[in-house]
Amino acid sequence: MKLNNNDILQTRAYIDGQWVSDSNHKTFDVINPVDDSFITEVADLGKVATREAIDAANKAFIDWKSKTATERSEFLRKWFDLQIEHVKDLAKILTLEQGKPLTEAEGEIRYGASFVEWFAEEAKRVYGDVIPGHTRDKRIITLKQPIGVVAAITPWNFPNAMITRKVAPALAAGCTIVVKPAKNTPLSALALAYLAEKAGIPKGVFNVVTSSDSRAVGGELTSNPIVRKLSFTGSTQVGKILIKQCADTVKKVSMELGGNAPFIVFEDADIDKAVEGVIISKYRNAGQTCVCTNRIFVHESVQIEFTAKLAKAIQKLKVGNGLEEGVEIGPMIDHQALEFVEDLVKDAVQKGAELVYGGARNNKGINFYNPTLLCNLDTSMKIYKEEIFGPIAPVFSFKTEKEVIQMANDTEFGLASYFYGKDYAKIWRVAEALEYGMVGINTGLISTTLAPFGGIKESGYGREGSKYGLDDYLELKYLCIGGIE
Repeated sequence: MKLNNNDILQTRAYIDGQWVSDSNHKTFDVINPVDDSFITEVADLGKVATREAIDAANKAFIDWKSKTATERSEFLRKWFDLQIEHVKDLAKILTLEQGKPLTEAEGEIRYGASFVEWFAEEAKRVYGDVIPGHTRDKRIITLKQPIGVVAAITPWNFPNAMITRKVAPALAAGCTIVVKPAKNTPLSALALAYLAEKAGIPKGVFNVVTSSDSRAVGGELTSNPIVRKLSFTGSTQVGKILIKQCADTVKKVSMELGGNAPFIVFEDADIDKAVEGVIISKYRNAGQTCVCTNRIFVHESVQIEFTAKLAKAIQKLKVGNGLEEGVEIGPMIDHQALEFVEDLVKDAVQKGAELVYGGARNNKGINFYNPTLLCNLDTSMKIYKEEIFGPIAPVFSFKTEKEVIQMANDTEFGLASYFYGKDYAKIWRVAEALEYGMVGINTGLISTTLAPFGGIKESGYGREGSKYGLDDYLELKYLCIGGIE
């Protein structure tokens, strides 16, 4: 791997300001999903090392929370500057271990860094209130204070941005943190830890525990009473387990879980713009994002036109190794993910769906699947209920606004949703009726540092980014001062 700074590629965990290996020298392999080739091996830690990381974070919390907001802001700003300085290396590491195209990976690095820049500024804006007293001799004040040691469990699909989106607000608020990255993509997390060290962030404030044993590490993070908050991004199934495990110590929990995003095209929509929106929201990261379009609902009067234009756009997408120029669709993360999308397509076709384009593996590598378009679908098919997490676009037809709202909300998930149309009365009605935490209107790209990211129903709770992003890392304390006469 050719990098401008080879030191940014770390293979040991980062605990209490030290680069550490497992006491028994246990490691696990990091694999390139393009061809299942070996990249490197990384320290494979367990429960004991996780407890050490928690203890280190707890010790560091005493001094870190006492620093002024400006001091914490300066550390974060230095960390941000280093991420931008090393954006090319960070992107290459991300592409190698995760598979997304290099241009897209660089976009993630800049997106991830934007959270660090934002919360470096927001650190100085944690305000309390003075509340009019209920009696003449009393005054009421509220303070916001850091919650304490935070645990973060992050996914493989955004191995950089999902870490910065949690670490930056935690550190800005005065918390310390232990991060457990996905075993598929630990190198991006360790690269961020390396840059945090170079930024001068004190030892124990930011810790990274790499492990192939998610159950052991997660069990310690959720059961240890020192950890006061858990932030998790991943599947709803795993999220529910973690919520239950956190209940015994009554931790504050934020969850960004699964999605089943509808994309609605009304009869008055700009069809070309709607097609563009689908390409952006459906095929980014080969469809492996939690806010990806999952079900496309098109009004029957424009379905033929829309489907024809979407098919042409899909055919132009270039599949291949993310390091190659012009590639737009990289590999699935592993064999299991590939087989899952294959099963969804097979089930739909067997039940009467029309395969318009794609529907097969691509010979560019082991884990590639062609971007696929299906139509003539119905609600009996698995693809209607399951989170696809792959480059499959299923098109359903609808007749009325009421019908499509019912179909769009017919899911336990409530993360992202999208729709295209021009009637402003309808825009308000539909936006308010959709049971989702985020609604993209005439756009397929909604993620930004400035807005609160999160869902409702079984897509979780809590918000990341925006001015609301610090709230989950703060406790509200009420002071009642008497004797004032």
